[in-house]
Amino acid sequence: MRTQVGIVGAGPAGLMLSHMLHLEGIESVIIERASREHVQSRLRAGVLEHGTVDMLRELGLGERIGKIGLEQHAIDFRFGGESHRLDFHQATNGRSAWVYPQHELVTDLMNARMQAGAEILFETPVTRIDGLHTSKPTVHFEQGGEPRELVCDFVVGCDGFRGVCRDAIPDTVLKTYDRVYPFGWLGILAEAPAPTREITWGCHEEGFAMLSIRSPSVTRLYLQCEPDDDPDHWSDDHIWAELHKRLDVPGMPPVNEGKIMQKGVTAMRSFLAEPMQYGKLFLAGDAAHIVPPTGAKGLNSAMADVKVLGRGLAEKYRRGADHLLERYSQICLKRMWLVQRFSAGLCTMVHQFPGDNAFVRRLQRADLDYMTGTAAGRLAFSENFTGLPIET
Repeated sequence: MRTQVGIVGAGPAGLMLSHMLHLEGIESVIIERASREHVQSRLRAGVLEHGTVDMLRELGLGERIGKIGLEQHAIDFRFGGESHRLDFHQATNGRSAWVYPQHELVTDLMNARMQAGAEILFETPVTRIDGLHTSKPTVHFEQGGEPRELVCDFVVGCDGFRGVCRDAIPDTVLKTYDRVYPFGWLGILAEAPAPTREITWGCHEEGFAMLSIRSPSVTRLYLQCEPDDDPDHWSDDHIWAELHKRLDVPGMPPVNEGKIMQKGVTAMRSFLAEPMQYGKLFLAGDAAHIVPPTGAKGLNSAMADVKVLGRGLAEKYRRGADHLLERYSQICLKRMWLVQRFSAGLCTMVHQFPGDNAFVRRLQRADLDYMTGTAAGRLAFSENFTGLPIET
């Protein structure tokens, strides 16, 4: 097989890049190890930055966001027994965030690619990549149990944290940075209307909690827990009791209880790989970086990566210009370290760490007071939460 850009992974990053290239008249083939049904049913991130939504609209993918997405203007931080509403829409002069589950975005992207006749090979594991410093980079994969090859001009790894693409960069070149947090999130999906239309964070002395909206009748909720906790050890009564304890405050509507449809534990880590390109291989999204979910940056960072990469590839094919493509890693890493700073800092601010003493906890409270109670603190949070610009 032969194409211009071989993309490994049919998640949001791979599908978005393929869509962008198609609009520029550039051919691509996507190779995905899982089935289409699995890709479209994965329940992941649910908050889109202002810039991500603008990008989707510019590319003709914003119709369903306008219909079923929920525009957000503020986050309600609850600590010290009180509500502290931070209006990021006001602080940034009109920037918003949108609640829009990842599986809905993947559906939009998949439909757009299928309607355009895209070639997406599902249930096709990639075994290795070679030729990255030649004119014929090659993706080796198995289809129906038979070995096959895809020869490309460029290869893009959108195959996630445990994918094979990052392994194609030699250890002598690749440098990784990693932090694993000593807690996880117990996430539940409940048939219960949210008591408020705004995302709510409970920064409680017994652990973090969060309430988000998935639809008018379905709520997504999280509780800080042990990183290897068994969700079956959490009874429904225990879950609701902890959510009330960590989220309810006087004067505000309490959490609404309902049928718990789904529950699972997510471990939390920060990870970044440098560089994000090697020869004719480019990494994007989780293949290059992981952030804790606190700041809702995982999906949005992947979209920022492919926006830079899509532009770089378009310039290469349209005008033979290499400038942007050669600086892909530099551009993305500069922004990504700022994203890591925000996400890791926020994660540290709102969670309870084992062994922290009273001094550390008072510092956390001072950080929360500054972030929610001062104009400078609100602005810094708001600019980061609604999305940092891409500086090329």
